[in-house]
Amino acid sequence: MIKETMHMTILANLERIEQEHNVRILYAVESGSRAWGFASKDSDYDVRFIYLHPVEWYLSIRKRRDVIECPISGDLDISGWDLPKALGLFRKSNPPLLEWLGSPHVYLDRYGFAVRLKELMAVYYSPKRCMLHYLHMAQGNFREYLKGDTVRIKKYFYVLRPVLACLWIEKHNSMPPTEFAELYQDAGLSPSLVKEIDRLLVRKMAGDELDMEPKIEVINSFLEQQIEHCSAFVEGMEIADVDEEVLDGLFREMLGRVEASFV
Repeated sequence: MIKETMHMTILANLERIEQEHNVRILYAVESGSRAWGFASKDSDYDVRFIYLHPVEWYLSIRKRRDVIECPISGDLDISGWDLPKALGLFRKSNPPLLEWLGSPHVYLDRYGFAVRLKELMAVYYSPKRCMLHYLHMAQGNFREYLKGDTVRIKKYFYVLRPVLACLWIEKHNSMPPTEFAELYQDAGLSPSLVKEIDRLLVRKMAGDELDMEPKIEVINSFLEQQIEHCSAFVEGMEIADVDEEVLDGLFREMLGRVEASFV
């Protein structure tokens, strides 16, 4: 749940960004741990957005910056992608972008952009690309934080979530939900595993200091087994070719809808 005061602060910052950069924000959401549903009391607000410039901005031979990154202020972290960059990543089934489309906390949703992009998911979504992304994330975080007898305990969630996302893709062949609770409930985990994960969830959301502690054998064993299983499973998946023309059309469509607002 986003506090009303913070919600209004975020909207004010997004309006400021539009004015300072002369852009229009099509879509803005909460991402990261607050969107996933296991934020601590002191977790940052990770706001992500997609924006457009006026038409003439794109009529240049110069390669221009396609991101807006604001200095982190307190617990507020705001950044966004220009629409061509976002659509290029959408074509490749970029999971962070697809997670934005499933965020439970939407700050701005304008010009019909999100609806149009969600309609195209059936054509452009690649289960293999997404599984590879989540698998690499799980492997990297497990290798860096969860090896050895003493581990970075809070990092369990940053391996559990991508592993559960891989299992969702294997089972449903669709984009995993953004919220951890849905992944967790769908996975059918053993009672002993659920008991340990629930204990960690309570501690994390209460703001407990989850730093170096002895590893939790039942969770480590599950993660190692599933990373190995998913590594083998993804090898048999295929990546289909997709056409960029429809996304070019969406870019032009959004430019047409937004252009009048710059006058």
